[in-house]
Amino acid sequence: MYSDRMSTSDRLIESTRELLWERGYAGTSPKAILERAGAGQGSMYHHFKGKPDLALAAIRRSAEELRANAEGVLGGPGTPYQRIEAYLRRERDVLRGCPIGRLTMDPDVVASDEMRAPVDETIAWIRERIAGIVEEGKEQGEFAASLDGEEIAATVLATVQGGYVLARASGSPAAFDTGVRGLLSLLNPQAS
Repeated sequence: MYSDRMSTSDRLIESTRELLWERGYAGTSPKAILERAGAGQGSMYHHFKGKPDLALAAIRRSAEELRANAEGVLGGPGTPYQRIEAYLRRERDVLRGCPIGRLTMDPDVVASDEMRAPVDETIAWIRERIAGIVEEGKEQGEFAASLDGEEIAATVLATVQGGYVLARASGSPAAFDTGVRGLLSLLNPQAS
């Protein structure tokens, strides 16, 4: 499943990332991690202090990847509206949900300040990044001066995370796409 060039530590982190996304913390057993990673019995404890330490490494990596993917479109070319649109429309595995957003509903992750920190930091980073883009759009006259960047950023995040929930509940990405289209129509500077 993983490249032969990938270290055992990386295979453990990647398998844990996938399992946390699929099953959550409680449903991710050390045995399942080792099986998916193709790693030997003692390898997890050779590289990590235990499951919580490995889960933290996996959550941090997921958070870094999500921020990098978001920055790829939010920091890309285009007007502020086009960059927000690109973020909302970027390719996602909608029916699997957000690998970070799903962790906010995991009681074991939420109960741990250490495991919750990369989740909180990532959500805050995206919110701040989008708020800055909205403010940029206001300065350029693309968005109405009355818009509040923080409120719009919170709405963008709520649309994405809520869209995942609706899509999973219906078994179709259509609900996600509908929410995105609705938000974009409200933000569209051409509609004013």
